[in-house]
Parts: sequence; structure tokens; C-alpha cells
Amino acid sequence: MAKIVGGINVTHVPYIGRAIANNLQQDAYWKPFFDGFPPVRDWLAKVKPDIAVLIYNDHGLQFFLDKMPTFAVGAAAEYRNADEGWGIPTLPPYLGDEDLSWHLIDSLIEDEFDIVTCQEMLVDHAFTLPLELFWPGQHPCPVRTVPININTVQFPLPKAARCFKFGQAIGRAIESWDSDARVVVIGTGGLSHQLEGKRAGFINKEFDLMFMDKLVTDPLWVTRYSVPDLVELTGTQGVELLNWLACRGALSGDVTKVHANYHIPISNTASGLLAMQVA
Repeated sequence: MAKIVGGINVTHVPYIGRAIANNLQQDAYWKPFFDGFPPVRDWLAKVKPDIAVLIYNDHGLQFFLDKMPTFAVGAAAEYRNADEGWGIPTLPPYLGDEDLSWHLIDSLIEDEFDIVTCQEMLVDHAFTLPLELFWPGQHPCPVRTVPININTVQFPLPKAARCFKFGQAIGRAIESWDSDARVVVIGTGGLSHQLEGKRAGFINKEFDLMFMDKLVTDPLWVTRYSVPDLVELTGTQGVELLNWLACRGALSGDVTKVHANYHIPISNTASGLLAMQVA
């Protein structure tokens, strides 16, 4: 059966793409952020995943407010990004893994998750930036990919406990797949930030750090909070941490922290990075 080697959670701010395109990794503003990634890249080189399952939220490129699924899974041979208006370069297509995609879709529906199946799917910065950060400058990307979208944009949102259970179902599906592939699960978004309204620029460092710690040791801790609670604690966009929670749910058994980094500010966002290994 396939093996999950671990999970990585990471911020996906569009401005990171501009920094990469302009080679600003050593700039004083960006260096504390980019310096967090070499230990994770070293770990990925060691565990050698064949496939990355990315749990993220779309920002209007594939889904818009008129049609916003709670959960969606890509089932395409490849995934392309497009111009989102951020000035991020369009990248070569990312290779999919249709066999794993359909196994996930079948398993998730059997597990009573009503999902949207996407045999064509555009992917935005929430998908492409993590891959660029973990495998910089490698085009095509050296891992096959499966995109999984969670609605963190338009209410009603799935509650934290539901997202954790969704992640658990993803983990069970991967581990039941008849393959010798090694899989890393990636959750992208957050951490605390709000881009509009009276609380624009809101960041909650104390909660962010507690969340990162509990995600390793006691992930059910965050499921005690309602979605309105999480919006209050982390901001309207900080609720993207639901993607992190689903990623953690996919990791069963003993989980250890490989590396973590937390830095403020990145475009008015608390940027987080957390890599976890499955024993």
C-alpha cells in the first residue's frame, strides 16, 4: 500500500511569488521567511515523496462565489495556473496522478463526503507557491500532484471538526491505495490575517503559535472552536488554517515535528511553516 511520509503546512501569500520572481530571497524583508525552508527541503530529499496531495483553498480562479463547493478533488492529468492579477508568472503545468485522484474520490464518497470531482482544474497561488518553495526552480515539479480544495471563502464554511475528519478520510484513502508510492500531504494558507474591514492587518501571534504547537501534539484542541470563533481569533482569511487541520488529520499514528518557522510580517500576514513526520 501507499505510504504517507509526513505533512507540511505553509503560508501561500501571493506576494511570495513576486519575491521569488524578482530573486528577493536575501532581501532583508524576505530573508527570515525564506531561511525557514532549507531544513524542510533537506527532509523532503531524505523521505523522497513521489506524490504531493495539496489541501488548499481557491481564490476565485477555479471557483467563484456563484459556485463554491465545500470540498473538491482534482482528477486531471495535469494542472495549470493562470494570471490571477497578482503579477505572478504562469508556470509549466504540474503533473497529476489520476489513479490516486480517482481512488481518493471513490474512498471519500464511500466515507460519506459529498465532493465535487474536477476532471479539469485550474490551480492558483495556494497550490503553486508551496511547490515552488519546497522544490525551488525545478520545472517540471519532481512530484506528481493531487489538488484538494476546501471552501474557506464563502459562508457557510465546514467546521473545524469536519475538516479534521475530512483529513482523516484522505489519510485512510491514501494508505489503502494499492501502490508503492510515497506521499506527502501539504496544507496551505494562513496563518492569522485579515485583508479588509476595520480589522485589516489583524494578526494574533499568541494563537498562531499555540495552534502550531497543538497541531503536532493535540490537533483536536482546535476543533473546540466554531468557525466564527476562528474568524474572531485569526481574521477572515486566517480561517484558512482549516487546510492545516485537514492536513494534520491525514497523518495517523505517532507524529513528530521536523521543523517549524513563524515570521511577521509577510504582506500583513503571519507566515507559518510546519513540517511533520509520520513514524
